[in-house]
Amino acid sequence: MALDPGLDSDAPVAADVGALGDAPRIRAILTAAARAGRSISYSELLGDLGFRFSRPKMRAVCKTLAEVDRLAALDGEPDLAVLLVRESDGLPGQGWWVGGTALLLGYDGPWEGAAATRFIREQQQAVFDFWAER
Repeated sequence: MALDPGLDSDAPVAADVGALGDAPRIRAILTAAARAGRSISYSELLGDLGFRFSRPKMRAVCKTLAEVDRLAALDGEPDLAVLLVRESDGLPGQGWWVGGTALLLGYDGPWEGAAATRFIREQQQAVFDFWAER
């Protein structure tokens, strides 16, 4: 197991690189956020997995999101990837928009701005409502 400096560089934490591809673990983190009625930033998710934020780690997690949502769909649950957002604007990253999810949900607008924010809030609220009942 490699060591990652973690969130506090004075206290390294064990960081299992396999966690970046651990769909059940990432699904559990996103489900907990959904139950709490909140989105989660890429940095926060990586921190929960024992890593500091980096673009390569973020991209690795993003690749895992398709499996997370596949597992959710098998259980009749809504997609969770919409909860993973940038800290800067509270919106999912480009991959979520161009990966087809937005189109499947009936959105064909810009990835940023007021229309995107409204659309994401609606999608997130549907996820929060689903998990509030469970």
